[in-house]
Amino acid sequence: MTDEFDVIVIGGGPAGENAAAYAIAGSNRTAAIVEHELVGGECSYWACMPSKALLRPGQVLEAADALPGIPAGPLNVEAVLKRRDSFTHNHDDSSQVDWATSVGITVIKGHGVIDGERAVTVDGTRKLRARQAVVLATGTTATVPKTPGLREALPWTSRDATNLHEVPSRVAVIGGGVVATECATWLSSFGAHVTLLVRGDALLKSAEPFAGTMVAEALGARGVDVRLSTAVNSVSRPDAKDTGEGHIHGGPVSIETSSGVIEVDEVIVAAGRGPTSADLGLSAIGLEDGKYVTTDDHLCAQGEWLYAVGDINGRSPLTHMGKYQARVCGDVIAARAESRGLRGPRYTASADRYTASADRYTASADNGQVPQVVFTSPEIAWVGRTEKKARNDGYDVEVVEIELAVAGSSLLRDDYSGRAKLVIDKATDVILGATFAGPEVSELVHAATIAVVGAVPLETLWHAVPSYPTVSEVWLRLLEARR
Repeated sequence: MTDEFDVIVIGGGPAGENAAAYAIAGSNRTAAIVEHELVGGECSYWACMPSKALLRPGQVLEAADALPGIPAGPLNVEAVLKRRDSFTHNHDDSSQVDWATSVGITVIKGHGVIDGERAVTVDGTRKLRARQAVVLATGTTATVPKTPGLREALPWTSRDATNLHEVPSRVAVIGGGVVATECATWLSSFGAHVTLLVRGDALLKSAEPFAGTMVAEALGARGVDVRLSTAVNSVSRPDAKDTGEGHIHGGPVSIETSSGVIEVDEVIVAAGRGPTSADLGLSAIGLEDGKYVTTDDHLCAQGEWLYAVGDINGRSPLTHMGKYQARVCGDVIAARAESRGLRGPRYTASADRYTASADRYTASADNGQVPQVVFTSPEIAWVGRTEKKARNDGYDVEVVEIELAVAGSSLLRDDYSGRAKLVIDKATDVILGATFAGPEVSELVHAATIAVVGAVPLETLWHAVPSYPTVSEVWLRLLEARR
């Protein structure tokens, strides 16, 4: 017997949920989500939500320390972890399943595999068929390098770090990107001695250079041993034990690096992620197992029936971008199911560059309009192209870079220190990218996103008046510096 649905989504994270919901909204179409772990996915239980719950108390404590008249003391780690668990619902996904059911989505627990065009098999026995579309939304998983002894040492990955149940006294974090720097931030706020082992010569290499420098300096000031240009040669842990997620995995770890040998109580690998596609049956339809699934800007991977949204397509590995892609994907599936036409993207005559967001059926924001926030201390927030990326893409750019020092920032905290930068296309006088570094700058990035996506001319931005006294007044200072 084969169960039929209009849409079948493999992967029940935020991208999968959105794709299913948008594909059937306002119709009598049916959808099923096949999920082998927890509905809500990586973001809800092992990434965005628990990590930000761990970071926020330290940010508040730092802000209190920077203002007179507010008593501040050490963090109550037990209370912080309990609050973290409230956001992950102690890994109980029943409320997420209830939500799916309430919007007409059937949840099927198990491992889904592509078994031919529009065909999915769950756990090798249950047969499903999609009348309209199959959507892949299985995300990525943490990769562990083949460094001698590292895998045998049973290191923590991001899942252990965000779901820690005990704080290691000494911890090494391998990596210099978002996960690594955020882990170093909250672990040091919990009292751990953190050593950050970074193969490259800077942190946060995808951001503007000043951002990584500011984060490195701030981590160093809070006692983190930041070791740039450091290779991990080998790892040894004779007493490695699988003690469960978020528990210290055995005895001390000895790490031989290019800058010397260190001993820690736990090691965290934050050295990248890979697509969760090895066991999806992609070879059955002519695609390559274990690779990212390439899509067009309608998020279609094959024919007009197979789609891929979120991290698995390798376009923009961020939860909010996965949800954005899923909304586009769901709208495309709905339009095709109802035999409505899809408008295509618009390009300039001279090059394959988007002149503006094309329409709701095209994932245009993946092209130079992606926002991102790193919740370190200071926070780093940016959207669009960095100066280096813009120049590499062939733009003739003008750069405006200033200290983030306005009335609003001085009121926010006494030790406020920040920086802001705009990358401007000289030909069109619009912003290609904007970067902010400083306490709570995450709340500045959406205004910049609107300016980038809307291709708002700088002359027009003079009339977008920032409220006084807020940190948003930095926009006025940026425009003044550019005159």
